[in-house]
Amino acid sequence: MSLMAAEDRTAAPGRTQFRDVVVERKNALNLSYAKLAVRCIHPDTGVQTVKDSWLHRVATGEPVQAPDYDMLLGMAAGLEVDVDVLQDAASAQFFGTKKVFIESAEAKAFIEDADRLTPAQREAVQALMRSLAEGQ
Repeated sequence: MSLMAAEDRTAAPGRTQFRDVVVERKNALNLSYAKLAVRCIHPDTGVQTVKDSWLHRVATGEPVQAPDYDMLLGMAAGLEVDVDVLQDAASAQFFGTKKVFIESAEAKAFIEDADRLTPAQREAVQALMRSLAEGQ
C-alpha cells in the first residue's frame, strides 16, 4: 500500500459505527454541529479538535478522513463518552476491524470476567450460554 493510500482513509462502504455514535450522542445532548464542535476540546491542550463541517459530513455519511487520536480525545469530551468507545467505532468504520460492541454494563462486566477464565472454562461457559439461549 502506498503512503497516499494510507493517508486516504475514508469510511468503508456500509460501515457506520462511528457515525452512529456521533449522531446518537449529538441527538441525546440536543446539540447543533456548531455547538458540538465547540465542546470537542482536547483535555490536555485545550484546543478544539474538530470543525462543525467535519461533524456534519460524518453524521450525513459523506466522505471524511478518519479521525486521529487527538480528534477522538476532543470528541470524547464533547460527546461525553469514553475515548475507547470512539476508538472502537472509528476502527470498525474506517479500518474494517470487527469488534463486538457491548451495550450493557452487565454484559461488559461478564466479558471482562471471561478474560480471567482458562480457554476450557470459556468454552464450557459459552456452551452453557448457547444451550440457555436455545431453551434446552
